Amino acid sequence: MKPALGMIETIGLTSAVTALDAASKAADVELIGYEKVIGVGKAVGVTIHLAGDVAAVQAAVDAGVHAAQQIGIVAAHHVIAKPDDELDQLIEIFKKNLKKKPGAKVTEKGKKNQDTKSSNTTKTKSRAGKS
Repeated sequence: MKPALGMIETIGLTSAVTALDAASKAADVELIGYEKVIGVGKAVGVTIHLAGDVAAVQAAVDAGVHAAQQIGIVAAHHVIAKPDDELDQLIEIFKKNLKKKPGAKVTEKGKKNQDTKSSNTTKTKSRAGKS
């Protein structure tokens, strides 16, 4: 069965990450890629690309759009239920580009894992709401 393709385009990285988080939790979908584009007014548009069964992708996109709209702007979203064979080439390019991202490992299924060797991050605590 051919996977469906879902896309969520947001203004800003925070909205895109929120959409991806909600989409990943809502259904069994695979992140196959993302793109950042600087558009009008120098705003950064981020599009995430998801693949999976049609129902799973539709549920994931719906959840992702709802979550992203709570904190930012969703420019567009769409699900292609039965992509044409030529879109398979584009999906493979998305997957290859995702594998090339620094600090990311991609498993055989294409799921992104954090690189355990680069754990030089500093943890900070939010003081918002504390008296």
